[in-house]
This record gives sequence, structure tokens and C-alpha cells, in this order.
Amino acid sequence: MKNIMLAIVGLSPQVITETLYALHQSRRTVDAIHVITTRRGKEKILADLLGGGKGYYFQYLEEYGIDPAAIDFGYGNIHTITDRQGIEIPDITSEADNEQLLSKCLDLTFYFTENSQTSLLFSIAGGRKTMSSCLTLAAQMYGRSQDRIYHVLVSPEFESNRDFYYPPRHSKSLKLIDGKGEPFFKETKFAEVNLIPVPFFSIRKKLSDDFLREPKDPGTLMLSIIKEEKSGLTVNLKTCKIIYNTLEQDLMPARMALYTFFIMQKKNCSKNVESCGNCSECFIDIQTVFKKQADITAIYKKLHGAMPVSEMKDGGIINLDNENFRIYKSRIKEDLLKRYGPYALKDLEIASIGSRPNTCYGIRMDKSAIEVVW
Repeated sequence: MKNIMLAIVGLSPQVITETLYALHQSRRTVDAIHVITTRRGKEKILADLLGGGKGYYFQYLEEYGIDPAAIDFGYGNIHTITDRQGIEIPDITSEADNEQLLSKCLDLTFYFTENSQTSLLFSIAGGRKTMSSCLTLAAQMYGRSQDRIYHVLVSPEFESNRDFYYPPRHSKSLKLIDGKGEPFFKETKFAEVNLIPVPFFSIRKKLSDDFLREPKDPGTLMLSIIKEEKSGLTVNLKTCKIIYNTLEQDLMPARMALYTFFIMQKKNCSKNVESCGNCSECFIDIQTVFKKQADITAIYKKLHGAMPVSEMKDGGIINLDNENFRIYKSRIKEDLLKRYGPYALKDLEIASIGSRPNTCYGIRMDKSAIEVVW
């Protein structure tokens, strides 16, 4: 069986050689190495680890008598996180960056676990904590019985040293820094590199065949394993949260006010049909939304407690126009999509029907499945 190491790496590329060393010391072969990193991480790997065939990675292989051809690892195995425009991200510093990171982890894990003749060795020792968390989540989603998650623990004084990439076969003295910031020298033979297996529970067997044909977003994957007879939505104005199939999502007060307004349009619809999920009687045009501005403002005021409307900002949610209505509607859709995925979005979003200028807006979900908590 082919062993593939899938590693998260930040600005310390030595975690690759440290993990590789630890795996080899545990008598585990590695046939390929793939790395998920940022643009700056890629630059460090290319400069320090690969170094045009002379970096620390190749030094390790030569020192321990390993044929470089035995392990598939090179420029094409470095998977850089990009933004939605395809531009490489220098670092993970925002929620949007983290979403792209998680997507990359899920996509690669899905791809590498498609082949039953491979074993995936997840290395979560590198990068920011959010990076290792995302790769762990991907392993939980798609991991199989033969796959493993590993962390590597290195002696603290060597872990923080930029010149330490692995314990060399022949010990040498390295200049280290103690806890008081004072330099001292220590032989590398005292360095300990320990491979730590991390237990995890995989939900792969709970996913239907449809969810294993192509990678899915986290929200869709989570909803797929929640087994309920009927999907339910709770709009809780006390906590400014919506709960769909037990998964919670916070909404900003202005967005919550507009969303609740459309939910109430659905709940208060008097038309009696067997399933109102296929009915658009409660859908209203933009001019009707503007005429009911007082209802939206009242909900917004309730979310702000006893604060009078005169103290709230002028414009925005309390003075809707075509432009800010479009913006609020779009932001609500983004919030729902990120949390619940595209499969649930068709029920939850503020949907539109008809073409301009006769477009109408409303919620498609059956009102019997919706609860509003005031």
C-alpha cells in the first residue's frame, strides 16, 4: 500500500524532515509527500528544504541512505492556499483565508482518499493552530481505517532552532538559546523527535454515495450526518442566532432584522396549502418591503433592547433603499452558505422570483418547520 504524507506547513519547513525522520524511525515508509502551505511557506520550502536539490530535505535523504527517487516530493507537491481570485495567500490572517484553507484541506483529502490502495498520513505539526485544525477536520470527514493523524514533538531547545531539521546521523554541536535568552551549545544526539499518533473519529461511513463523488463544503457535510425526519429552522431573537438542524449561526443585528422580517412574512401568510414550501404567496416586491420599513425597524429595535430608534444610526437597516437591501440580502446569503452549504441554502435564503422590475422576495421553507423565539 502506498503511503502519502499530507502535511500542513507554515514558516518552519523543518516539520517536514522532522516528521519524515520520525516516521522512518518508526519503520513507516513514505512514498509521497504533499504539503499545504501559504505563499511565504512555499518560499521557505523551496529555499531551505529543497534548495535546488541541495536543501535540508536532500541532505537528510543522502545522510540516511534514502534514494530521492523513492519519495515523490517536489515543486508540484506544494499546494499553496489561494484567495477566490486565485492569488496565493501570504498568511492565514482572516476568516476568508481560513475558509480557503479548509477548502484546500478538504479537496486534497478527498482526492487522496479516493484510492483504496493508499494510506494517508496526516502531519499536523506545522503552521498556525487553525491550519492543523482544518487538516484534522478534513481527516475526520474523509479519513479511512488505514489513515492516521500524527503530531511530532521535538525537544523544546531544538524545536526553536532554525538550523535544526532532523537529528543528523553523526552528532554535532548547535548554538541554542535558553529560557533567559542566553546562548549555549548542545550536541544534537540529545535531541528527541517523537511521533505522536492522534486518535480521530471519521464520519466517512455516515456519508451517502452522493457525498463521496466530489468534495463538499463543511456545512453540507455536517448537515448530511444529522438524521432528522424533518429539517427545522429556529430564529432566536434573544440570542441573535438561527438554528438549522441543530447547527447554530450568529447573524449581525441588522441582518437578523431583515431576515426575521421575511421569516415573519412566511409565518403570517394566511394561505392554506398542503406544503407552503412550493408556494410563493408570501413573496413581496421591493416597494412593499419599503412600505413595511416600520416592521423591520421594530425588529431591529428589539434586538438593541430599549435603545430608541433616534439613537440608532441614520440610514442602513432603518432606512432601506435598493442598494443597501441588495447588500444585506447578499451578506445574509453568504452567512448561510458558509455555515450550512448550498444544499440547505435553497430553503433558508431570502430567495427571489420573477425578473426586474417585478422581482419578489421571500423564504421558500415550509412555515410549519419554522419557529421564531422572541
